[in-house]
Amino acid sequence: MKNHLTLEKLKFPIGKFHRPDPITENDLETWIATIENFPSKIKNLTSTLSVEELNWVYRPKGWCIKQVVHHCADSHINSIVRFKLALTEDVPTIKPYEEALWAELADGNSNDIFPSLQIIEGVHARWVLLLKSLGKKELNRQFFHPENLKLANLEETIGVYAWHCNHHLAHIEQALLHKGQF
Repeated sequence: MKNHLTLEKLKFPIGKFHRPDPITENDLETWIATIENFPSKIKNLTSTLSVEELNWVYRPKGWCIKQVVHHCADSHINSIVRFKLALTEDVPTIKPYEEALWAELADGNSNDIFPSLQIIEGVHARWVLLLKSLGKKELNRQFFHPENLKLANLEETIGVYAWHCNHHLAHIEQALLHKGQF
């Protein structure tokens, strides 16, 4: 590993999510634009990679690029479902899932990332349409996350997923920059 790179910096190349207080209309617009632009950005970064490159990791004992792509499809499917549950039920308890185990399943570890890029494109098109329709009342809707025992409101969750998009794009860029040499 490169001496100047700590494991924490490799795990969180853009840092951890920090909620602004207050969350402004500009924050929401920026976050939604990030979510909207994510499919083209991840496709541009990954669609021409060789199988060897798709298997480059972004840190020691980290996921390879293909697993990051598949994870984003899985994660964002779960997120839009959580948004819809929060919009249609009174503070629903969402279902966590074992991300690391999903990444080891056949579809999460496949060298063919095209289906996951298609999922990301479709999910994000629907998700952005939904997000742009939300008013203040809907943005304050909540769900309960049993893993961290916290209530999450949709307004902040938009920011978390915008961060998530940028976080994983940075992981892919990191793997490409270092050619997976960790």
